[in-house]
Amino acid sequence: MAKVVYDGLVPTPSLLGFTVPVTAALGGFFGLLAGQATGIGAGLGIVSGAIAGAIIAYVLATMLPYKTGRWATIGVIGIIGLLTGAAMGLVVGLCAVAILGWCAYWLHLGKYRRSLPPYATTGQVLWHNTFKFICGAILFFLVAPIVTIIPLSFNAQDFFTFTPEMLSLDPAGYSLKHYQDFFTNQDWLRPMKNSLIIAPFATIISVTLGTLAAIGLSQSHVPFRRAIMAILISPMIVPLIISATGMFFFYSQMGLWMEDTFGISKSLSGYIKVILAHAALGIPFVIITVTATLVGFDNSLTRAAANMGATPTVTFFRVQMPLILPGVISGALFAFITSFDEVVVVLFVGAAAQKTLPWQMFTGLREQISPTILAVATILVCVSIMLLATLEILRRRSERLRGMSPT
Repeated sequence: MAKVVYDGLVPTPSLLGFTVPVTAALGGFFGLLAGQATGIGAGLGIVSGAIAGAIIAYVLATMLPYKTGRWATIGVIGIIGLLTGAAMGLVVGLCAVAILGWCAYWLHLGKYRRSLPPYATTGQVLWHNTFKFICGAILFFLVAPIVTIIPLSFNAQDFFTFTPEMLSLDPAGYSLKHYQDFFTNQDWLRPMKNSLIIAPFATIISVTLGTLAAIGLSQSHVPFRRAIMAILISPMIVPLIISATGMFFFYSQMGLWMEDTFGISKSLSGYIKVILAHAALGIPFVIITVTATLVGFDNSLTRAAANMGATPTVTFFRVQMPLILPGVISGALFAFITSFDEVVVVLFVGAAAQKTLPWQMFTGLREQISPTILAVATILVCVSIMLLATLEILRRRSERLRGMSPT
């Protein structure tokens, strides 16, 4: 048999007896899922999947190069899936054969040992890969419920389930009407406007007070630093329902005082109460992120600026702030997300005029099932992903500035 080229990777022929059975077992698992979904039966599905997995593993490991083999197999199975199961068959076939092909090469080329030392025992190799599989399974079960709502938000029907048209990837089963309802219905636009008013103001207050508190608590001469830190971050430790109850009694009296003393309208006082309550929830996140950034801060820079005649204010804005800015922005993003997604406190502190987007979503689930919730949830997921990506970029930039990582 001619030797197969694997793009610089060294194949391990002795692994063929290990590659085929494991890939066949994985194919049997996919066959079980397919058999239950198509109604052909679990037994027939397992047998068919195992045979397909064994054939794919043998062909890829003995006859085809690494990249060429994977793409060729994906193309062939994709065509078969399209002919036998239409669009859904194409998608399922592509996903299944991509995973099976990756597994076959991963086992046959010994990639499962690549991150381990050569002297690792069989038990160590098994535990290492089992641990990675467990981590992947946990990640899947955490992300799967979130990913599920995205295709559901395009449902052409007013259902919270996948319709037969959606499962068959029929274009008639998909629609943008729920997104259209969100952007045109005042019942959704008013809460969205309130959220975009409350969250930025709460974030500004949280960042201002949290940054000052973090800088003050980072000084070694401040007495009772640990006790003060514990008190300041307590809103993120205490159960939210308890914090909301306490805020209700405090801010209700505060609102009456503002209305009687300054003649503020009930609507404005309601916004102020909700903003201050959300700021109290966001301050702990700012303190933690800014404090973490200050750990690597060189205090000799501030002393040098003072020796050059700079005032404390100039030193803060010209020397300290540029270096801790990634931590400040990270804390601001966390505070913004906390305020934008919060629903319990606003139920206690706010009124109907301050109804936020999460409040409207909660109402839509409790009082009347509105599929528009799925569209709103999808938008919020996309926004959260962008914010988390920004946080990761800022984290890496902060590490580079503090010399904790290379370029």
